Amino acid sequence: MLGVVEQPATVGGHDKLVAILRAAGESTRLRILALLSDADLTVKDLTSILGQSQPRISRHLKLLADAGLVTRSAEGAWAFYRLAEDDHGYRLADIVLDHLDSADPTHTRDRERRAATHRANAEAAAGYFAANAEVWDHIRSLHAPEAEVEARMRAMLTDRPVRTLLDVGTGTGRILELLADQTERATGIDASAAMLSVARANLARAGITNARLMQDDVYALSLPRDSFDVVIFHQVLHYLDDPGRAVAEVARTLRPGGRLLVVDFAPHTLEALRSEAQHRRLGIGREEMAEWLRTANLETDEVCDLTGTDSELTVTLWLAHDPRINSDETRHKEGAFA
Repeated sequence: MLGVVEQPATVGGHDKLVAILRAAGESTRLRILALLSDADLTVKDLTSILGQSQPRISRHLKLLADAGLVTRSAEGAWAFYRLAEDDHGYRLADIVLDHLDSADPTHTRDRERRAATHRANAEAAAGYFAANAEVWDHIRSLHAPEAEVEARMRAMLTDRPVRTLLDVGTGTGRILELLADQTERATGIDASAAMLSVARANLARAGITNARLMQDDVYALSLPRDSFDVVIFHQVLHYLDDPGRAVAEVARTLRPGGRLLVVDFAPHTLEALRSEAQHRRLGIGREEMAEWLRTANLETDEVCDLTGTDSELTVTLWLAHDPRINSDETRHKEGAFA
């Protein structure tokens, strides 16, 4: 018996609260809430972590969703679940989870299995990158009008000097090469040693001397806070288990007034990209990105779509900034009018 929660999330205040408490008051569903508190997960992920059948996990998720504690985001044949995004459901879930003992053996094992699941997903993507490192630029060019995208990226960053730039998931180093003449110093990071080897060869061949490369974890960057004028995600977020977490992590490395440029596919239905190219998500929606940027305390400046005539994929570019005042620029402006 999975429990009884027949009331939908739209009922009145008293009945809704009862439904929420009933939904959360069951062992497996409480474990699911705890797992979703740190990352978006699919039914497949939860089935693997919790060791239960797909129908049982789906039923638990439906009860949590009906109670307004979790939300579902469909992407092709997959769906990602996360804690409720509205204030009411999120606050109640947060209150419940605050009473969990982080050292509880059950939840400790669940976190370990979730980490193993994430590692497996990352290894699958890393294996693809390693196998295709030499031809990655060509593969990427099949999905979008790369020359037009690159021209637009350059145009979006020409209004002010870029002293320091961070390219997250640098791959072959193409973005570092593209923006070398607009940047004083650049850093490219990637989780794949094979891709970094290719990037080093490409940058050396192009004579790029103002960029350094390093292996790093996008969820736990070794880079200090307030380090970069510009951070770029170029065709990276659709590979990640938790893009919002990655956006928040890189946001801390932005200087006051610094900018984040994200380039990725708009939502699409090319399901083959999951199995053939290890895409974790079938594109990124505008509302989803807007929420990630808000959560990271960034303000959106510009959003634009680029669609090729011979491609089924649309590329979306987002430009956002850290709203904190840049004291260096303020002093420069005050000095100019002194």
